[in-house]
Amino acid sequence: MEKRQGLLSEFLGFLAENKKWWLLPILLAVLLLGALVMLGGTAAGPFIYTLF
Repeated sequence: MEKRQGLLSEFLGFLAENKKWWLLPILLAVLLLGALVMLGGTAAGPFIYTLF
């Protein structure tokens, strides 16, 4: 039987197999920016904006 893999483990396997480790910092930066945008619309928004 084939073992099911999660999205994260499959993506890391792709990076390792194709030697595309340079994609990892780009993906992390995009995810961090998306998290900041999502938190900016909540009650935590004023606290985040004071950091910048």
